[in-house]
Amino acid sequence: MNFNNYETIYILKPNITEAENLTLVHQYKSLIKKNGGQNILVQHKGRRHLNYNIKSYYDGIYVQINYAASSNLVKILEKAMHLSEPIIRYLTIKNNYMSHIKI
Repeated sequence: MNFNNYETIYILKPNITEAENLTLVHQYKSLIKKNGGQNILVQHKGRRHLNYNIKSYYDGIYVQINYAASSNLVKILEKAMHLSEPIIRYLTIKNNYMSHIKI
């Protein structure tokens, strides 16, 4: 099966603890693995100031996940993020430039 490379970045509420952050990361990582995703790479970007308020928050905790998967998995992952209360914003893009890199 031919997979595309995706990059998902999500922003957590600033009052989330490190333990809750790690729980969410493991939850999404296992969701990606369970649905056939490969080459999962998680990067914690840390707390950053937002350029504008999102749901009355001025700061957020950024987490980036890179993975190879089908487009159906992206829909499943984004639905899970939409229903997650600690996440205030998320975005997924297709990475065409990483298709030649082997992890």
